[in-house]
Amino acid sequence: MKVGMISDLHVDLNEAPGEPLVEEALLELAGQEKLGALIIAGDISNDVHRSLQVLEMLQEQAGIPVLFVPGNHDYWSKDNGITDTWEIYRKFQSYAGCVSERPYTLENGWVVVGNSGWYDYTMGESGYSFEQFEQMHAMDRTWQDSFYVRWGMSNGDIHRYFYEHMEKDLAQFRDRQIIMVTHMLAHPYFKVPMPHPQWAYFNAFLGSVDYAELYRKYGVRYGVMGHVHYRKRLVEQGTEMICACLGYRKEWRNESVTTELRECLQIIQL
Repeated sequence: MKVGMISDLHVDLNEAPGEPLVEEALLELAGQEKLGALIIAGDISNDVHRSLQVLEMLQEQAGIPVLFVPGNHDYWSKDNGITDTWEIYRKFQSYAGCVSERPYTLENGWVVVGNSGWYDYTMGESGYSFEQFEQMHAMDRTWQDSFYVRWGMSNGDIHRYFYEHMEKDLAQFRDRQIIMVTHMLAHPYFKVPMPHPQWAYFNAFLGSVDYAELYRKYGVRYGVMGHVHYRKRLVEQGTEMICACLGYRKEWRNESVTTELRECLQIIQL
């Protein structure tokens, strides 16, 4: 089985006149590659309704499992008027391919376990205090989740919620071949390299070093993540980690969405 992996489609920000929509080009590419499943590690759009429309279209027209965990942008409520992020979370769980708190077994027996993950500031640099990270603001820039994501609990607490649910799901399948999916970074290798004046602070909001412990503890074979708009892979202690972010059009190497998707999509053979 060929499984495609990608994240950070940002379909609403990447539309361009004369170009196919990102989701249309991804659908065509999935068919050309004869994928048996597609995993999207979050940030489809800035609105839950648009993200769900994309997922349902891909699932229906591709005819394969399209599996997904929400990213922080998927939780944003800029336009839909939803002020409770848990309400958005439940809407995503209505999609059959959302694996948050609901592991998915592929037809070959591999299990996809995942959720959004969150950040606990452990990827930030030591020059900043916990209290400074809690402000989510530095150098005249504000991390936008502080405006648009409302869990009703601290970042550390929501990280712990996702971590504990991930471990519970992994423990059920410790004797199986596992693909673990987060939107947030699960390993510091993928954060913005130092020195960097802004990201020494803002790396704190990219994920948590804790998730890599789950890779090791449960023998995870593949770890999929997104969020940082990098395209990198790393093998460590038996886990192959894959970050395959499409990112914003201004970051692309190519003008063509079809070409950029082809370069971004990572495929593994199970």
